Amino acid sequence: MRTIAVALASVALVACSGGDNEDLRQWMNEVSKDVKGNIPPLPQVKPYEPVAYDAGNLIDPFKPAKIGPEQRKGGGGGLQPDMDRPREPLESYPLESLKYVGVMSRKKVSFAIILVDGALYQVRVGNYMGQNFGVITKITDSELTLKELIQDSAGDWVERESSLLLQGQEGIK
Repeated sequence: MRTIAVALASVALVACSGGDNEDLRQWMNEVSKDVKGNIPPLPQVKPYEPVAYDAGNLIDPFKPAKIGPEQRKGGGGGLQPDMDRPREPLESYPLESLKYVGVMSRKKVSFAIILVDGALYQVRVGNYMGQNFGVITKITDSELTLKELIQDSAGDWVERESSLLLQGQEGIK
């Protein structure tokens, strides 16, 4: 049964291919004689200019000191926060949550009034506030300036200056 099906398929294949397709070839020649290909030219290739790579004096980003600063021994630089001093109450709050709402002076010493969690605190130059070891360096009628110590990616302590601007009366309830 299978051999009969194979024989019939081969006879049908031979029958379909046996004709002379001269009329088809003639039509193809007539249609294609006026057709021209429209291939755009290749783009101009610019010569490669190599760039010198000089990373010999740069810090290697894959050194373990860059990945884990807490594993580093010896620390860096001379700046380090005093971890042994007693913490002040405003050091437990992030600087963003503290509001500078007023200033007052007593005996030519300026005191800033800080509002946090509904409580008012009185601070002066030399007091600490914020979670980055920030010490108050200047108090004016419009601004309180702090010097903070933060760790960079290498684990070194660096100074950063931050400030709180005087808030309006709408912050006090």
